[in-house]
Amino acid sequence: MSIDPDTQPISPSVERFWKRYIDVLKLFHIPERSRPWYRKHVQEFIDAHPGAKLRTQTPEAIEHWFAKQGLNPQLSAWQLRQKVDALRLLFRHMLKSGWASEFDWDHWAEGGQPLGDRHPTVARSYETTNAGADRPGNLLGNAFPKVYARFIAAIRVADLAINTEQSYLGWINRFLRFHKSSLPEDCAEQEVSSFLEHLAVRRKVSGATQAQALNALVFFYARVLEKPLGDIGTFKRPKPYKRIPTVLSRREVAQILARTQGMSGLMVRLMYGTGMRVMECARLRILDLDFDYRQITVRAGQGKKDRVVPMPDALAGHLKRHIAWVTDKHAEDLKAGFGAVYLPEALERKYPNAAKEFRWQYLFPATRIAPDPRSGVLRRHHIHQSVIQRAVRKTAVEVGLTKRVTSHTLRHSFATHLLESGSDIRTVQELLGHTDVTTTMIYTHVLGKGGGGVTSPLDRLE
Repeated sequence: MSIDPDTQPISPSVERFWKRYIDVLKLFHIPERSRPWYRKHVQEFIDAHPGAKLRTQTPEAIEHWFAKQGLNPQLSAWQLRQKVDALRLLFRHMLKSGWASEFDWDHWAEGGQPLGDRHPTVARSYETTNAGADRPGNLLGNAFPKVYARFIAAIRVADLAINTEQSYLGWINRFLRFHKSSLPEDCAEQEVSSFLEHLAVRRKVSGATQAQALNALVFFYARVLEKPLGDIGTFKRPKPYKRIPTVLSRREVAQILARTQGMSGLMVRLMYGTGMRVMECARLRILDLDFDYRQITVRAGQGKKDRVVPMPDALAGHLKRHIAWVTDKHAEDLKAGFGAVYLPEALERKYPNAAKEFRWQYLFPATRIAPDPRSGVLRRHHIHQSVIQRAVRKTAVEVGLTKRVTSHTLRHSFATHLLESGSDIRTVQELLGHTDVTTTMIYTHVLGKGGGGVTSPLDRLE
């Protein structure tokens, strides 16, 4: 039975219901201007389930309703978050349904975040004719469009990663601002030297950051302006800083895994169990999983290298159930007129029908249909990596960890725990996708006892 607040007359029980709900909204400091919308979202859910009592609703019914909302391409990410929050406050804090405390509200609230036109997955697809030259803040593109066009051509011919392209462009723009929007070509070595010293002395950047800026400018002058830099002389360099990666103990990993559920929990377990980076995990497609050989293929990892990682036996059943869920979601998308997924580079032209094939679908899809940031095509992208990054940080705080924990910490912990278990360092190097074994060697710092395996003299006093 609908309890539409606009229906007259309103029964006393309905009035009490909405009063209790508004009290919950006040308790959680929902702004007064937003409360009518929260009430409207709850009413929409009630109207979608005529004759069903709220206290009898199941997690499956909630998920189905959220999934249906996600099929509306006109629904923005913040609107979906508000709908999720409205039902979360209703079922978890007002009705106190038993299942509501374990329901993955965060996944549905944050999983609809759009990728954005500069996201690494889509940044080089459907490029405009000016390749983003008119983007706000792009001083090189706005002031020197022809030079910017040569920069785009040079860096993409060199096949450098999109993150490197964006980083180099950022440093070139900072260099131009430092020289008041001019493009120094005469005595360029002195101008570069003064900029690098400014970074170290004024901006207090690290040595690695300064080196990245130098690499960007060396590339710019050699490959774009075709005026390679000579000796730039001496300039102030920050002292090198060698960082030791944060590693979680097995007990700490278990604490985090125990507090993460749903799709986020599956992704966190997969990252720790395989050593994948967060973007590698988010971009997995159905065809990347091989259950017979118990392995997962990581496509185009760092350095555009494919590699194979073991599929944890403990996750095989969970992954099969998750794929069944993705199958149903893909069928619903096709029925609604969607179902096409983004394909990298020229694959969409080579295989024009592949975009709607199930095997090409993302293993971890977003919670809503959204326009592609470049082409405007309505499709379901993979879940945004920030959803998992926030989930890991939030869980680490909730369990009381004082270490600086990020999603990448799971990768560090994977490598360290393998070495502790006796795995060969070359094997770990291959699983992580490191080009140089010295990169993998950083994980040996916690083997044995802390501090290099020595016993503190304090412990010898007795």
